[in-house]
Amino acid sequence: MTETVAIVDYGSGNLRSAEKSLARAATEAALDCRIIVTADPEIVRRADRIILPGVGAFADCRDGLLAVDGMKEAIEEPVRRGGKPFLGICVGMHLLAVEGHEFGVHRGMGWIDGIIKPMQPSDPTLKIPHMGWNDVSLTDAGETHPVAGVITPGDHAYFVHSYHMELNDGEALLGTADHGGLVTAIVGKDNIIGTQFHPEKSQAVGLKFLTAFLEWRP
Repeated sequence: MTETVAIVDYGSGNLRSAEKSLARAATEAALDCRIIVTADPEIVRRADRIILPGVGAFADCRDGLLAVDGMKEAIEEPVRRGGKPFLGICVGMHLLAVEGHEFGVHRGMGWIDGIIKPMQPSDPTLKIPHMGWNDVSLTDAGETHPVAGVITPGDHAYFVHSYHMELNDGEALLGTADHGGLVTAIVGKDNIIGTQFHPEKSQAVGLKFLTAFLEWRP
């Protein structure tokens, strides 16, 4: 049976890049998936898997999501109550937090107990935004997670960000990177997973991560 994977279009995100990477992951793993980029809440609500990308400032992305009538509810109902697999990417992950502290304080979706704060590297020579390839290290929880666990020591993923999620719930931390201090790279809770890095830009590592997400049965 064909599964529908909805990439939410709310005016922010690497939509086509994500679409192409997911389609490639599905094809190479011989998975029967239909990848759809959509701004239609009903299509999102009926999808088997939901992906929320995001590029830009927290408040702009939040406002863009809320501006699509019914979209927030179309994501929350199947994910929070229906248990469908969900992936948030970059700011799409940030929006899962309780608050975002970027150009003011803004309420997030509150799915993950954390706050989005500016990165402050201990080494002043390190540039912000954190941009480029970086190792991803898994926590004990990450190593046993069906999706995060496909990342192995030495794997590099592609990051572009100035803010990251500071978690109050340590159990939700699945992976970290180091940029003058630990940076939250992967979070997860139940049927929800989020990445600070961009799997759609992370070549082989990103493809195996996306494949694992498409195969995941939480």
